Amino acid sequence: MILFCVFASTYGQEKRTENDSLRSDLKDKGIVIDGRIEKKDVNPLAPSKAAFYSAILPGLGQIYNRRYWKLPIVYGALGTGIYAYIYNDDLYDRFRSAFKRRRAGFTDDEFYDLNGSGIVPGSPDLSDEALQDAQERYQRDRDLALLITIGLYAFNIIDANVDAHLQQFNVDDDLSLDIKPYLEYHPITSDPNYGLALTIKF
Repeated sequence: MILFCVFASTYGQEKRTENDSLRSDLKDKGIVIDGRIEKKDVNPLAPSKAAFYSAILPGLGQIYNRRYWKLPIVYGALGTGIYAYIYNDDLYDRFRSAFKRRRAGFTDDEFYDLNGSGIVPGSPDLSDEALQDAQERYQRDRDLALLITIGLYAFNIIDANVDAHLQQFNVDDDLSLDIKPYLEYHPITSDPNYGLALTIKF
């Protein structure tokens, strides 16, 4: 008899543990239990954490939100912006150095005799004006690439923050919006007043 009581008590505890575990899993998913909707706990600091992580290291906020598929997009976009900046900065430096040497009176820059034809000094393949235009164009493109990269970095932070907010957005069945027409009479003149009643239930 004592052995039976111990077995029944142990079995009951195991059953309660399984039920509590199942209830916890269902609660995390916002599923109806015993006729009630078990609501998922909201972490108000999650959006700020996600934004902070993305500010420290781009893509880290997306990992925090478990949106792993966004990582290639984040790094692809930022990598493209950084590559465009480096590419244009390199060309800007080359044309600027050549232009400065040309203005100093030298004829040994890389753009003076591009095709190796051994041209007469004084008539280079690229004129001083062409070098100046090229350096200004690549400087403009470099600055634009920098602005776009900074914008993509900021967008990465905003995306992590908004995504964390949306994950906690309340979509329970408890929410309802009810719009009904109503008719009421003025208490003094008894004139009818028509309108719409908007009821929001949380």
